[in-house]
Amino acid sequence: MQLTGAPTHAANYGSQWWRSAIIYQVYPRSFADSNGDGMGDLPGITARMDSLAALGIDAIWLSPFMSSPQKDAGYDVSDYRDVDPLFGTLADFDDMVARAHELGIRVLVDLVPNHTSDQHAWFQAALAAPEGSPERAFYHFMDGRGEGGSLPPNNWVSMFGGPAWTRVTNPDDTPGQWYCHLFDSSQPDLNWENPAVQLAFEEILRFWLDRGVDGFRVDQPHAMGKAAGLPDHPDVERAGAGFIEGEPSPPMWFQESVHPIFRRWREILDSYDGERAMCGEAYVLPLSFMALWVRPDEFHQTFNFRYLDSEWKPEILFRSINESFEAFDSVGAPSTWVLSNHDIIRHASRMGGVTGRPTASDGIGPNDPQPDRELGLRRARGATLFTLGLPGSTYLYQGEELGLPEHTTLEGKYRQDPTFARTGGARVGRDGCRVPLPWEAGVGAANGFNETGLAWLPQPELYAEYSRDQQEGVAGSTLELYKQALALRKSLRIGEGSFAWLPQFTNERALGYRNGDVLVIHNFGTDALPLPQGKILVASQNGLAEGQLLDPDQTVWIAI
Repeated sequence: MQLTGAPTHAANYGSQWWRSAIIYQVYPRSFADSNGDGMGDLPGITARMDSLAALGIDAIWLSPFMSSPQKDAGYDVSDYRDVDPLFGTLADFDDMVARAHELGIRVLVDLVPNHTSDQHAWFQAALAAPEGSPERAFYHFMDGRGEGGSLPPNNWVSMFGGPAWTRVTNPDDTPGQWYCHLFDSSQPDLNWENPAVQLAFEEILRFWLDRGVDGFRVDQPHAMGKAAGLPDHPDVERAGAGFIEGEPSPPMWFQESVHPIFRRWREILDSYDGERAMCGEAYVLPLSFMALWVRPDEFHQTFNFRYLDSEWKPEILFRSINESFEAFDSVGAPSTWVLSNHDIIRHASRMGGVTGRPTASDGIGPNDPQPDRELGLRRARGATLFTLGLPGSTYLYQGEELGLPEHTTLEGKYRQDPTFARTGGARVGRDGCRVPLPWEAGVGAANGFNETGLAWLPQPELYAEYSRDQQEGVAGSTLELYKQALALRKSLRIGEGSFAWLPQFTNERALGYRNGDVLVIHNFGTDALPLPQGKILVASQNGLAEGQLLDPDQTVWIAI
C-alpha cells in the first residue's frame, strides 16, 4: 500500500535558535540529588550540567521547582517567585542558570498559569474573604445548584477523576460556595477574565526573565479561558473531562479569550534581549487549530501531540508529519517533535508491545501486561533516530538517552500521582516514568542518583544496567547513539533543513524522507530492507555498513 500526500518543507538556515533546538526536559526531583535526601535538587542539576553539554543539547526545560506543597509534583504552585526548599534556593537557581549559560545551554522554566495550589496566598485570602469579594474573583467561586446549593455549579469533571468542583466551609461552619479545579482539588483554577490575575502573571514573567531565564514552557494554556457563566459541558458523557476533536469546543477548553493574554506575554518576551521563547503545552487538535496558538505574535512553539500520539504506526506517522508541516508552516512556526515526557509511558516501554497512548495520567502497573524490553528498546532507538532527522525543534525527556524503560512494577505504596489516589488505584498514574535516573551502577541503591541510596521513588533493579557509566564511551550503546546523532544533527544543520518524502519508502513497510543531502529511512516491515547507495552517517542498527540490509525496526541516515 502506497501512502499518498506529499507536503514539503523548505530549509530555514540561520533562523532563531528555538526553531531547530534540541530541548532536554529536566525533571528536577528525579535528575540528581546533591544532599542525599532522596529528592533531586538544583545543585544536583548544576553538578551534572557537564553531562548535558556532552550530550549535545541546546536548552533545558526545567519542570516545576517553585514553592509547592507537592500534591501534584510541583504543578500546584504556592509561590511563583521562589524555589521550593526541596530543590534549594533562589541562589542555587541562579548558580544553575549561570553554569548552563557558561556551557552554552539555555534554560526554560515551567510556568503553571491555569491553577495555583490551595496553599497559595491568593487562595487563602479568597477563602477568608466574603462572597463576591475581589479576593474570590481571582478564582472561580460559584453558588451550587439544587437545594441549599448542595450540588456542584455544573457538570464538569476533573482530569484526575471525580468532580471538578469542591465546596468550601464558611467561617461559621456552614456550607459555602464551590470552587472550580480542572485537576486536583488542591489546584483551584484561576479566573483569567480578571485583569488583576493577568497583571500578576506579567510581573511573574518579568521576575524570571530578569533572573536570566531564556523562556518558559507553559502548562495547560488551552485551559485558562472559561466560557462566560461556566455552563455545563454539553457532551460530558462522551468526552468526560476532555473534548471531541472536530466538534465545538467545550466551555473549559480552547476559549478565544486566551489569545490576547499570550500576545501580551509575547510582547514582554520580545522586549528582552537574547531571543527569549515560550512553548505551550497546548493539547489542541487538529493541528490546524493548534496553529492558532503559534501565530507570529503568540507562542513560539507548541508540543506536537499528534506526533506523540502516532502509536509508531507508519500510516498514522505519515499523516501526522504531513499535518504538522501543513499546519505550522502556514503560520511560520516550527514543527516540534517529541516521543516521551513526564506524563506518558516512556517510549522504550510503550513501543515494546504497549501500543497507543493511554490517558495522560495512565501508566503500566504490576498487574498489567508487561512490555517486551528488548523489542521496546530496539524500536525506541529507531524511532529516536527517525525523529532527530526531522527539521524543527525536538524535545528529549531525561533518561531516554539511556534507553530507560518505564518502572512498570512500582508498588502502590510508593505511588504519589494524584490520579492513583483519586481513582482508588484503578489508574496507576504517571509515577513509572518519573523514577530517579541511574548515573553510576552500584553506587547506592539509587545507582548514583545520590550517595545515600534514598529515592522518593525506588528504581527497579534493572536500572543498574542502563546507568550512564555503563554506556559512556561504549560503541553501540544508546547513549553513544544519541551523542552521535545530535552531533551530526548540529554539524549538518538538520534542524534547520528541508523535508520531502521519498516515494519509494512511503508504505506500510517503510518510511523515508530527505532532509537536504541526508536520507532518513526506517524499516517498519518484518523483512530486511535494501537501501539506496550512499554513505551511512549513523544507524540505530549496530554495525550497519554500506551495501547491507536494514533490519526491521531500525533507522539509518544516508548521505547522498
